Amino acid sequence: MSSFFGWLFDVYVSADSMTVWFIDEQGHAHALRDAFRPAFYVRGPRQDLHNVCTRLHHQRGVTLKRTERTDLFLGKPVEVLEVRTPPGSLMTIFRQTTRCFPDLTYYDGDISIPQRYVLAQGAFPLAYCEVEHHDGHIQHIQSLDSPWAIDYRIPPLRLMTLRLTGEMRDPARGHRGDLLVSIDKHQFCFPRARSRELVRGVQHLLHRYDPDVIISTYGDNYILPRLIDLGRHFGIPLTLNRDSRRTVQRKRASSYFSYGKVVFRNEQHLLFGRWHLDRQNAFLANDYGLDGILEIARLTGLPAQTTARVSTGTGISAMQVATALRRGVLVPWQKRHPEDLKSGIDLINADKGGMVYNPIPGLHEHVAGLDFSSMYPSIMVHFNISPETVVTRGEQGEPVPELGTRVLRDRVGLVPETLAPLLEKRFRYKALIRKLPPEDPRVERYRRRHSAHKWLLVTCFGYLGYKNARFGRIEAHEAVTAYGREVLLQAKELLEARGFRVLHMYVDGLWIHKPGAVQTPDYDALLDEIRTHTGLEIGLEGVYRWVAFLPSRTEPRVAAANRYFGAFEDGTVKVRGIEARRRDTPAYIKQTQLDMLDILAEGHDITGFRAALPRAINYARQRLVALRRGDVPLNELVVTHRLSRKPDEFTVRTNAARVAAALTREGVTLSPGEKLRFILVPGPEKARPWELIDTKTPYDREAYSELLLRAVESLLMPVNVDRATIDTWLLGNSGYWGPPGVLPPPGVDIRAPLLASCGPALWIRRRTAVEERTLYPQPLGAPLLSAA
Repeated sequence: MSSFFGWLFDVYVSADSMTVWFIDEQGHAHALRDAFRPAFYVRGPRQDLHNVCTRLHHQRGVTLKRTERTDLFLGKPVEVLEVRTPPGSLMTIFRQTTRCFPDLTYYDGDISIPQRYVLAQGAFPLAYCEVEHHDGHIQHIQSLDSPWAIDYRIPPLRLMTLRLTGEMRDPARGHRGDLLVSIDKHQFCFPRARSRELVRGVQHLLHRYDPDVIISTYGDNYILPRLIDLGRHFGIPLTLNRDSRRTVQRKRASSYFSYGKVVFRNEQHLLFGRWHLDRQNAFLANDYGLDGILEIARLTGLPAQTTARVSTGTGISAMQVATALRRGVLVPWQKRHPEDLKSGIDLINADKGGMVYNPIPGLHEHVAGLDFSSMYPSIMVHFNISPETVVTRGEQGEPVPELGTRVLRDRVGLVPETLAPLLEKRFRYKALIRKLPPEDPRVERYRRRHSAHKWLLVTCFGYLGYKNARFGRIEAHEAVTAYGREVLLQAKELLEARGFRVLHMYVDGLWIHKPGAVQTPDYDALLDEIRTHTGLEIGLEGVYRWVAFLPSRTEPRVAAANRYFGAFEDGTVKVRGIEARRRDTPAYIKQTQLDMLDILAEGHDITGFRAALPRAINYARQRLVALRRGDVPLNELVVTHRLSRKPDEFTVRTNAARVAAALTREGVTLSPGEKLRFILVPGPEKARPWELIDTKTPYDREAYSELLLRAVESLLMPVNVDRATIDTWLLGNSGYWGPPGVLPPPGVDIRAPLLASCGPALWIRRRTAVEERTLYPQPLGAPLLSAA
């Protein structure tokens, strides 16, 4: 018997057993085997269960027995047939059984087997363990780690990176380059024209350095399949897998519909004994990076390669499954709990969603932003909301505000039990990030883990009402929003009783103002009072020097609830709903808007905002001039759209349709949900795919000028500057200080460029007298002038 200490690195099925990889403290990889027999469960009439036994009893390695397990929705143990199989044949036997007996109820049938294994061992991916083994077979695994640890160690991973030279363009759409390989602070370049040497070079590096992780850029859909094909063509075996008995696992690309949009999942190439992570095919990798991926793997029990490629919704579902398995609760294969019958009035009362209080449009100064931390998950935990705890009949439980449902509080629900430790860990990371100095190397690591938690918690609310979620129920989903509305109203009443004016409320946040309350300490006692009164954690996001709530573009008299921007006390800027936040905004337009905001953020109040406007507009004019001269690099003008349907299904010649058609003509196969990157070009073509662009391609200066002018318009809406005025300032004769036909104030040189020397003086289109007194109670340094 031998033993060692190391991290659980990889787990997968190998016929009738499990292969488990560990990495020890010296960085050496160990491959061991372990016996494991997972089970699924069947419930139904006794005669039907007998028929299942008759069909399965002759299957090799299958054991059958009657037992009792708890059904979460029934709230009691039920008699079921346990079907225990070797891990390699479980899914085959399960599919055969469901096809032959479709009317029976099945449990635990499609749970990830690696997840089941680590749960059965009391471990999780990347857990630090003591391992006892004999002759390559595991005798015992003792986890010395916890998924809820804060400052945990990870194994000393050796990383190899693969990418192509040149621009970051999709090689599957025609971009070609040499292969760059980086490992152990060395970089190697293999020319694509010398394919045999390229394959030999990659194989040599794999053999010499034996990396634990291969991190690629476009590796799933091009680099790895290309390497595999070349290796097969030249007869050079590539050891991409550490496990030489396995071939690289390939999963085909697919498109699916989720939350109102079509999502494309590219093909995947997964390794055994080694990880492959593709930056371009990793979910939210740009947000939380490798640190976040490893954190989610530790929390969910899913392998890291899987975690990187699936949504955080899959992660939160896996966490709920883990809670159920630890409890001995059956995990339903197909949801069979329909929504309770409701009257039309009940539907109207229940389906209100989150609380939205439209803001007062315009510019406001010294406004505090309050934010309930992870509000909906916190409500689930605090009020014990779970599918099995929300009841629609009887007098038991606590009544839900506005609804006829009640919540049982005598036992902890499955969903709250899953979320409580996750919330606690996220709050601890948040406190550490605020406490540590910014230059501390731990801050960025903690920030990425904290971000990973955020996305897990965001999706947990949606899964509570998702029709196909294992532990979803619409009545529980409605109860969460009902409590959310009640909590927000309680906070509003408390604030108003203490002299604050609520300017805006949006689902989990409030924007408030009170004369004299301009510093962070002014809100400490207030926040404590709200926490005590509501039972939920609330924080001060910050005090704004100024904040602008924007009107709707279609109806200027109505404010848009989710379009605003503002500057905090420290000068940092927050934006929501404007061009800088949109994914389809070209980088040049986005940067122009953000730079203008940085200039405006130098103003410490409304007067300072107005005083900074001339400089911001001058800057925008300089950017517009460069754009119209054709001086902007093409890579800063890329527009990104998501393909909503197949290329041949478009009936209107939109830019996306034109680009999709152009790529199709080049032999590129496109699927719904894929991203299209293109440049707007002059002439009837209008848009050209980024992959087909060369350095001599001209861009459509008028189209991009329009995008920039719209971005400037968003920033000037709060001070009532209309589009005609913006066009005059940025596109008109630079000899005018203001609009044509209007004389400048005394002392202003009419020959001066637009707004360059007029200081705080600024022409703004006058509306009604009531609007003027409301929006502009004081002049900007010169009397407001009437429109020409």
